[in-house]
Amino acid sequence: KEEIVLNLIPKSLKMQIFKALRDSFASEHGARMTAMHKATDNATELRDSLKLSYNKARQASITNEILEIVGGAEALNN
Repeated sequence: KEEIVLNLIPKSLKMQIFKALRDSFASEHGARMTAMHKATDNATELRDSLKLSYNKARQASITNEILEIVGGAEALNN
């Protein structure tokens, strides 16, 4: 009995320490994956927002140019 207990206790402690380290590494990896996923989502959202702003500004510029052309043509006709 004594020999079994003397062998089992150190092995049990080693396994518990190993499991704690393994869980710690897995948890860190999961946290990094989540952080990278959130960063990707935020970058995509920012890109889409900037693209929309750019397209709105471009459309406003085109509209102004058309209005200037039409206004100039109307001035020439009158």
